[in-house]
Amino acid sequence: MFGLQKTVETAQHTDSYYATTANWRTDYPTLEDDIQAEVVVVGGGFTGVNTALELVERGYDVVLLEANRISWGATGRNGGQIIGGLGHGAERFEKQIGKEGVRVINQMGIDAREVIRERVEMYGIDCDLKWGYCDVALKPRHLKQFAQWKAFEQEIGNPYTYTLLDREELKQFVNSDLYLGGLMNDANGHIHPLNLCIGEARAAERLGARIYEQSRVIELVHGEKPHVRTERGSVVATKVVLCGNAYLGDLVAPLASRVLPSNSSVIATAPLPDGLVQQVMPGDLAVCDPRTALDYFRLSADKRMLFGGLSNYTGLEPKDLEGVMRRKMEKVFPELEGIGIDYSWSGQMGIGLNRMPQLGVSGGQYLLHTGLLRARGGAHPYHSACNRRNDQWLTGSLRHICENTTLALSGAASCCGGRHWPWVWPGTSLLTEYEIKKAGPLVGVAAPRSHPSS
Repeated sequence: MFGLQKTVETAQHTDSYYATTANWRTDYPTLEDDIQAEVVVVGGGFTGVNTALELVERGYDVVLLEANRISWGATGRNGGQIIGGLGHGAERFEKQIGKEGVRVINQMGIDAREVIRERVEMYGIDCDLKWGYCDVALKPRHLKQFAQWKAFEQEIGNPYTYTLLDREELKQFVNSDLYLGGLMNDANGHIHPLNLCIGEARAAERLGARIYEQSRVIELVHGEKPHVRTERGSVVATKVVLCGNAYLGDLVAPLASRVLPSNSSVIATAPLPDGLVQQVMPGDLAVCDPRTALDYFRLSADKRMLFGGLSNYTGLEPKDLEGVMRRKMEKVFPELEGIGIDYSWSGQMGIGLNRMPQLGVSGGQYLLHTGLLRARGGAHPYHSACNRRNDQWLTGSLRHICENTTLALSGAASCCGGRHWPWVWPGTSLLTEYEIKKAGPLVGVAAPRSHPSS
């Protein structure tokens, strides 16, 4: 067993591969005035940035406040894997949301990837987007689960191709003796999550969003015109959208008591020679195993092995992060023994106690706190980032809800997809898709969706 320690954080990006290879080091100003907006978004990860972008695309006057840097948290630290969906079925909630609710949520998981694809193309975002993904089996029961999973995707109308692989077939894509087979698809993929997020922030800024960094929110004052106070300024808005995920702190007490901080860690090797790339990862896929404390890995655009895992609910990282992660990587790929490790880092993701996205009303505002829409990979958030397992929130559900909602307060990151409806905390009420639609056209705000891992 390995010892744990608290991650040392600063107001700048952690020393990760993503931060080092970012297309742009964001330098948005700090909020130092008292200003007004139709909507103020709190949090500059996938959830916050895409909420802001969706809103300015529709003509809203939006201010986004980020405590540190855009993509500072799970969004900019995850495994960079795009995985649509939540990871467990919405069917268990059919009593609460009905068959149509289940269908809508499953469809969100399918649509999630298209949001990323469309956004990258529309705004010309350079983020190393590549499609191709595989779940890998460690035990015979995993192969049975994969067969059921493939049938389920067909049943819900997923148009992408899912292919079951035996041990030898898998080695054409992921050449490890550890795995018994896999389930490969072209629906999911991998990406440079930090570059995706800052590209989306630039797009939002060009459309009129006002973005402030180093502007931590210290107080929310509810009312007809909510008041958001930072350390040096304030925003009065019609609606407030909270998108802080694991880093929201105690800003909203009902959420803080219902979200677990989950840590995940990643290493990035030195660039691998072409021969070694073909020896270990000839398919250049994003890969995850089915465990809760899973391994996830992929190649970067410059052919480094990005290997992540060690998910835990302490909020702490291993004291010997690089050594522990190296041993895990070399167990999967003995060929990488002794290869140089250039980067190692950790990040937090917020996991709802019921492992579901949270949607409710507080202080007269809609509130959505999502526990990752199936996105594993590191924060994985993390979109969307998400999260079938833990990490990654992408950007997708936003579009679905945004068109019919009056507002939304959201928290999530991870890179990547979506399905499920929430619990409710005291003093709030549950909103269904149908209740959201009853609110009519947007009257002041919108909500969010799914992204890549972390």
